[in-house]
Amino acid sequence: MMNYSEKIKAIAQGQSGTVLSSDVDEQGIARIYLSRMVEAGTLQRIGAGVYVLPDFLEDEMFILQRKYPAAIFSHETALFLHECSDRAPLVHSITVPSGYKVTRSLAEKSKVYYIRNEFHSLGLIEGNSAMGNSIHLYDVERSLCDLIRSKNRMDIQVFSDALKQITKRYTLDSMRLFDYARALKVEKILHTYLEVLI
Repeated sequence: MMNYSEKIKAIAQGQSGTVLSSDVDEQGIARIYLSRMVEAGTLQRIGAGVYVLPDFLEDEMFILQRKYPAAIFSHETALFLHECSDRAPLVHSITVPSGYKVTRSLAEKSKVYYIRNEFHSLGLIEGNSAMGNSIHLYDVERSLCDLIRSKNRMDIQVFSDALKQITKRYTLDSMRLFDYARALKVEKILHTYLEVLI
């Protein structure tokens, strides 16, 4: 039978070397074991409630997602994960529901977009971080709509490259795309861009 330190190590290994204090809470393990592992050098504390095994790199996207479950990776970050942009974002773009209280820590690490609550989960899918952990992001069709909605907040080169890559790499679900476009009020401008690109 595994002791608590072994259980914590097993949790971390299943999450690319990362364990949060909330993970041990869910397993009914006292947080003192995290402190003991840090003292023993079998775990490193990299932030409030965030720990990694010494031989692993931290997965920033996975950690952000776990600490802020309402944050969905979007815009530049979603485009990068969908391989529609070859420019890795310097900060992660996330979308949160209107009225969501963004902590200073989250605001410093992310480019935050707000959306009305009823559209927050529109196009939400499970994907993988760059390190292979499960995260929430928007599908390609929603990412295209977000790209158009937020054109003025994005680098023009990222914007134009992503438009070309999306139409070249993906067979878009046009029904889904225009459902999203109608909901997000970008249908007319989307038609204009698609006429030029297709």
